[in-house]
This record gives sequence, C-alpha cells and structure tokens, in this order.
Amino acid sequence: MIRWKGVFPAVTTKLNENGAIDLRATQTSIDRLIENGVSGIIVLPMLGENASLQPHERESVIRAAKEAVGGRVPLLSGLADITTEGAAASARAYQGFGAEGLMVFPSLGYKTDPRETGEWYKAIAKASDLPIMIYNNPIAYGVDVTPDILQTLAECPTIVAVKEETGDVRRVTDMYIALGDRFSIFCGVDDQIVESMSLGAVGWVSGMTNAWPKECVHIFNLCAAGNFAKARELYRIMTPAFHLDTHVKLVQYIKMAEHLVYGEPEWTRAPRLPLVGEERERVISTIERTIEELKEVSLGAAA
Repeated sequence: MIRWKGVFPAVTTKLNENGAIDLRATQTSIDRLIENGVSGIIVLPMLGENASLQPHERESVIRAAKEAVGGRVPLLSGLADITTEGAAASARAYQGFGAEGLMVFPSLGYKTDPRETGEWYKAIAKASDLPIMIYNNPIAYGVDVTPDILQTLAECPTIVAVKEETGDVRRVTDMYIALGDRFSIFCGVDDQIVESMSLGAVGWVSGMTNAWPKECVHIFNLCAAGNFAKARELYRIMTPAFHLDTHVKLVQYIKMAEHLVYGEPEWTRAPRLPLVGEERERVISTIERTIEELKEVSLGAAA
C-alpha cells in the first residue's frame, strides 16, 4: 500500500488579470516548491479554484503539472464533482492526463448522509487504480467523514490517506484509536500542523507552503524529528499568516502572499474578486510582517 507523507502543498492555479490560466507561471511555481523540498504536489484543490475551471482547463493544468513535476514527487489532483457518475468519469480521465493520485472532495451538489458518503468514496475508489486521499472539510462542505465512516472504507485498498480539516485537532487521535495506522493522516489546515504532528499526523496539505515552501518544510521536518521546541519558534512567527489559510477567502489571501513573497499574480476567477479596502490592508500587513520576521530566522538542521 502506498504511504504518502511529508508536505504536499495545495497548489494555486495561476491566472492572468482577465481570468485566463497561466500555465507557465503554474509550472514555475511547482518547480519552486519541489526545489524547496516538498514531498508531493496537489493541483486543482479548492485553493486551485477547481470548481471555477472548465473540464478542458482542468486537463491542461494536470498535464502541465505532470510535465513540471517530471517524476520527482507524487502528483495528485483534486477531484470535485456533483454526481457519482461524473466523479468516477473524472477519476478515470485524470489518470489518463497523468495524475498519480486523487484528493477526493465530497459531492459538491448534495450533503450526503453517512451511508451515502461511504458509497460516494467506494464508487470513486473503484473507478480507477489511483490511490485516494479523502478531503474531509465539513466546515466548508457540510459533510464529515468520521472515524465510523472511515471504518466502512478500510477495505478499499486504494483509499490510503485522509486530509483532516475538521478544525478539531482531537480528531487525529480519534482516527488512530478507531483505525490504527490504516490511513495516513494529513493535517489539512496550516495553523494546526505542530499540534497535529505531535499527535501522529504524518503529512501536511498546506496552503501557505505556496508562499514559503522552505520554511514550511522546515517546520514539518522539525516536528518529524521530535524537535518541537524549535518548531514552535518558527510556528509562532508564521501562525498569523497561517490563520489566513482557514478563512473563506483563503484563495485570495494565499495568492496575495505569493504575490508579495515572490511576485506571482494575485488574480482569481470570479465570483472571487480582488481584495480591497481595510481587508486588503490587513492581509498585506500580516504577510509583510511575516516576511520581515522571517528575515531574522536561520533555518538550520531539523535534528
């Protein structure tokens, strides 16, 4: 069974001001992430504006990412759909485009009950050979893949990991109690990574890694080495920016961080609009303060 671990950034889809996809900028950002030590790449997550893209655009992003990754790390694609039939077809298609794994959302069109949630994931798991990470974000999507539901999925060999994004760090321990190490548990929110790893999480699907890959990988490696004291020092500097990852406007906020840190475009696709006024000033101030404080940090060895 595949055992993913490490930092898997949820990659933003770079856009021009008119909303067109900038595949070259997207590829450049993927290469930057890999060069700075991430362990995997996830394109077309929520942060990648999956639901705002057309099918042919999703194909172009996966194919471009496959080229940029060049086999250096696993390439996963987010899979977000409305119907079971559509999701199964997308799973097969994404495998053909070059994805090596899927991060699967719940149905976007209907809040499934526990039985329906289990059947949703079982059907998608049967649709292709690709390993699957369950995207569990009940805050955004209203569907919670609980430990009880995960127990019904334990016999699906291609379901290998869970992105845990309930906002309740106690869920990490609850999953281990119910399921042992059957699934690789990934922290799904930036401002709980140290807490989650102290409880046994082995991976991190991260948003702000797009802006600060070296620093985020260092936090992860410090925690993996058991050096939580050093991890906390860096974590406390970055947590105000990490809080931006949990806001409904995380796409705009994280793209703004990328823009300020290394010059990537901030543009999003409507209905998401550019930040304005006091909100824009507050987000920029948070990011700029983090940039300045990180200048005083020396990233040494994790051990």
